[in-house]
Amino acid sequence: MPDASPTERGATRSLVNFANIITFGRLCAVPLAFWLVLAHRIDDAFFLFMAAGLSDALDGWLARRYGGNAVGALMDPVADKALLVTMYITLAAVGALPDWLAILVVFRDLLIVGGVVVKAVLGHAVAIRPLYISKLNTVMQIMLVGITLLESGFSLGIPWIPAILTWCVAVTTMASGAAYVWNAAQGD
Repeated sequence: MPDASPTERGATRSLVNFANIITFGRLCAVPLAFWLVLAHRIDDAFFLFMAAGLSDALDGWLARRYGGNAVGALMDPVADKALLVTMYITLAAVGALPDWLAILVVFRDLLIVGGVVVKAVLGHAVAIRPLYISKLNTVMQIMLVGITLLESGFSLGIPWIPAILTWCVAVTTMASGAAYVWNAAQGD
């Protein structure tokens, strides 16, 4: 088999960089987070969730500082979304979050992905631009998971904070989903 050209070797090397390795590690942490919550080791799941958040910040900084690539740009949001969706489903399964909220969060994500797939199949250009409400929703979702893990894992006596955040997540999830549907209907 002939040796790869310098261009091909460079392309292969660029797929494996420190930022992508960190992102891949975060993706691999998803099954562990799932298991920790189901095993009622929610305190450990909290630390894993915090480590995932720090690794997300680190790999983002590395990608900006040293140049990212298409693999990292695709893998990073997949890792983030996989962890969040897994946490919502699992925390609902153990009763730490309401079932209806997990269903709402997952349905919104499926609605968006389904819309992108339908547009692509119909031959429409697909530009994924996060909306402000979607960014706010993501922040609310992350805060709720973190606070829920913290409260459930360490019994801090602050159940009213997750209760308030639950409604914030519900409202921003519905608003974000509606905004994406509206934009898709308008042809954006």
